[in-house]
Amino acid sequence: MTRFTVNGQPVHYRMDPATPLLWALRDASNLTGTKYGCGAGLCGACTVHIDGQPVRSCQVPIGSIEGSFVTTIEALSRDRSHPVQQAWVAENLPQCGYCQSGMIMAAAALLDKNRDPSDEEIDAAMTNICRCGTYPRVRRAIRRAGRVLAGSETIAAAPPPGIDPADAARAVPALATKPGG
Repeated sequence: MTRFTVNGQPVHYRMDPATPLLWALRDASNLTGTKYGCGAGLCGACTVHIDGQPVRSCQVPIGSIEGSFVTTIEALSRDRSHPVQQAWVAENLPQCGYCQSGMIMAAAALLDKNRDPSDEEIDAAMTNICRCGTYPRVRRAIRRAGRVLAGSETIAAAPPPGIDPADAARAVPALATKPGG
């Protein structure tokens, strides 16, 4: 049994210790904000924080992080008020959105260490792949979030609308159809 803390809650996974953290989070804990992209640690869609460091969760066996603290996108801020999340919305960054949770987690880790990163520092920290090519907006959003964290700017944008989990779980009524149509 593997024990560590996920989003502030102690967990005991009764899974093979070689199970990638990504699958423990998604399948056993239903934390689906962490995405499966490549499974080889290259794309960054599965980025989470382990003890404050960004890591590709598809490459981390759960047995190797006994006693660690894991933070997923769901706990970065429960109301989407984290400056990186706010800057992402304010800069109209998401397109398809698949890579976004991993990028946000990588950006948050960067800004925890450096509130005013250079282009080179952003590029070095943001190795996540975005198939939509949002990289220029990623830089702008990171710079903006850094200014918010430093207290020199505020973002007036409200958190993006969400779906209440209770609403998402409701069954969709069957569509009525006309005979022959």
